[in-house]
Amino acid sequence: MTLFRLDASILPPTSASRALGDLVEAEWLAAHPGDAVVRRDLADEPVPPRTWANAVTAGHTPDGERSAEQRDAVALATALADELIEADALLFTVPLYNFGVSQHFKTWFDLAYADPRLGPGGTSLQGKPAVLVTVLGGNYGPGTPREGWDHSTPWLRRVLEDVWGLDLRVVQRPFTLVGVNPALDQFADLAAELKADAEHLARTHGQELASTRGAA
Repeated sequence: MTLFRLDASILPPTSASRALGDLVEAEWLAAHPGDAVVRRDLADEPVPPRTWANAVTAGHTPDGERSAEQRDAVALATALADELIEADALLFTVPLYNFGVSQHFKTWFDLAYADPRLGPGGTSLQGKPAVLVTVLGGNYGPGTPREGWDHSTPWLRRVLEDVWGLDLRVVQRPFTLVGVNPALDQFADLAAELKADAEHLARTHGQELASTRGAA
């Protein structure tokens, strides 16, 4: 049994998304002790920005005419796809940055999507169990002053759930900047409650991930 885990936070020591991911992973390992966890840390090893373009152009270039950069890009796209396809379950921890998707995650997704097995029409991940952990520095939920400013979570759900067809569960924790940004101090009680709720949901989804049919 293998769990694939991808982390996108640029601040590993203080990452709220990684902390929630640890709870999911702990439940997986409790159910599958000694099994493998394949890790890809996009802060430690980001996908080079030009790699996607090289992989795309390689698709329109005969094998014998491809540049070294194109060949390397195709090889990396294949490796990224292999990690996802060969795993029994998937865990993604992806923070909201500046109201949008993490650039590291977007670059990773674009390259993985360049592999035909995961690209348009590809069904290699259909029904695979997965958990998405995402955290927001503020709160962009219904009725808040910045409702609708989270342009990351809907996109993440779209590509993971609708494009790749994953059996997706989502853990979201807002207000992670409470206690960091003094302007948010008034929301300390609410932030603590939301943190506890997210931790509970992470454990629950971790248990579900470990027991799903696709991970059996």
